[in-house]
Amino acid sequence: MKMIKAAGFILQFSLIGLAIAILYLFWQSEHSSQDILNFLSAPEKEIQAHIPSQVYIQSPTASYADAVASSFESVVTIYTSKMVVEQSHPLLQDPIFSQLFGEQLKRRQRSKTETNLGSGVIISNDGYIITNQHVIDGADEILISLPDGRGSQAVLIGEDKETDIAILQIPISGLSRIKLAPDQPVRVGDVVLAIGNPLNVGQTVTMGIISATGRNRIGLNTFENFIQTDAAINPGNSGGALVNANGELIGINTAIFNQAGGTQGIGFAIPTSISLDIMQQLIDHGKVSRGWLGVEGIEITAKAALSTGNPNIKGALIVGVFIDSPADMAGIRSGDVLVAIDGKLVLGVRDLLEKVSFHKPGDTLKITVYRGQEKFTFKTIATQRPS
Repeated sequence: MKMIKAAGFILQFSLIGLAIAILYLFWQSEHSSQDILNFLSAPEKEIQAHIPSQVYIQSPTASYADAVASSFESVVTIYTSKMVVEQSHPLLQDPIFSQLFGEQLKRRQRSKTETNLGSGVIISNDGYIITNQHVIDGADEILISLPDGRGSQAVLIGEDKETDIAILQIPISGLSRIKLAPDQPVRVGDVVLAIGNPLNVGQTVTMGIISATGRNRIGLNTFENFIQTDAAINPGNSGGALVNANGELIGINTAIFNQAGGTQGIGFAIPTSISLDIMQQLIDHGKVSRGWLGVEGIEITAKAALSTGNPNIKGALIVGVFIDSPADMAGIRSGDVLVAIDGKLVLGVRDLLEKVSFHKPGDTLKITVYRGQEKFTFKTIATQRPS
């Protein structure tokens, strides 16, 4: 009997000790040792008052309705049309047949109207709309349909095929201009919403996350710096808005990557910082100004790298120089390894293209090359990149 009582006594004090240890661990990050002693010496009712009855865990956002509401009216549908002539009869390629029957076959050629569908984003209160260049490419007529039911013909202000950006304008007042996201980098994992009119089913919102940033070498545009997202982007979404969880514009939806066999969940958008810069140049000048050096380059080969004495060298191997170009006038030759522009390392052919194009015509360029193991620095003046 005494052993049972002793065991009960030991168990009781063990439980009390365990409870004190748990309370100490729970409070030690927020309370001093004196606070804990005061707590333990307080009456039982006061101790119970300090113990939380429930533990709350913050849940993720249950709805993005506010984000959609703030941007939905700023995304428009774009309808385009153009007249095309059907391809000539193959026999017209034959000189003799064309001479004998060409006029008759030409009279039988027919023209037809081709239509296209896309989306656009209202970027200003005075009617400027940004979209993809491929949406309006070659269009004879561009019609804009607003979410509120209004519509208008649009005027093409300018287009840039190399970034797939076009700017339109409509003569309508009372437009809902989209909010722009703060000028800070987006992050992989951020929630995004894609808004547009896919397949002409009507204005649609899809949700996803940012899967990657800075995507290039996709083969869509000359200049590529895409946001990759798994938000569904389908035909008709091109030119629509990619917004963050606050409904602020972070990109212009441009394409979905698709290969034979089907690829899902890989969409691309042009970052707002790029599209707004292109937009301003098109509004101000009707074209985009980019510097041009006048060289053709390839990725540096192992043989070319060894010739410099540095097998790990980065740069672009020059394989061609345009006559009378800035590079030609500076003295750059085929076979040179171009390693830096204005002191900034060139990491490859695409990096060379982007670094030169970042400059404006008339800017002075300082070019560093290796010719064998000799290092040369040239200065030249960039000219306008040919369209």
